[in-house]
Amino acid sequence: MKKFMLSLLGLAAASAAVAGSVYDFSADTITGESRNLSEYKGQVLLIVNTASKCGFTKQYASLQDLYEKYKDRGLVVLGFPANNFGGQEPGTNEDIEQFCSLRFNVGFPMFGKISVKGADIHPLYQWLTDHPNGSKVSWNFNKFLIGRDGDLIEHFGSRTAPNAEGFIATIEKALNQPIQ
Repeated sequence: MKKFMLSLLGLAAASAAVAGSVYDFSADTITGESRNLSEYKGQVLLIVNTASKCGFTKQYASLQDLYEKYKDRGLVVLGFPANNFGGQEPGTNEDIEQFCSLRFNVGFPMFGKISVKGADIHPLYQWLTDHPNGSKVSWNFNKFLIGRDGDLIEHFGSRTAPNAEGFIATIEKALNQPIQ
């Protein structure tokens, strides 16, 4: 009976780890201001771990295009630079901000450099990767689509281009959900 109760407690703790929503988290912007993600309540969020020296870095342009096309309907792209894969984001927040601005004219919100895996994983990414609809971040430019209710809809890997037909269809479906 004791083992059974411990198992139930373990399941309850695991469920609590994915309880809540993206709105329960905050992070520093690329300029160092603390931002609570509840500021984006009611919008569809596309959370992307980024890197400046990656083969997928050109996705910044497609992410910016996606943001421009759908921002008036409630899509917000959130970029989270991370140096977890091959040292492909070695710069400071200032370096990253300048790179994104000059090279890709990024206008969507960028956050300060964080860790998306390992012992120092940011709590937001812990929630995303532990969520039943999520999975571990496999490389730079993984994409997590969050619905208007703040819950994770789906996780997409690096190879899913921001302009891929199926990806766009999933975003449009999320945008068509009523604001709660």
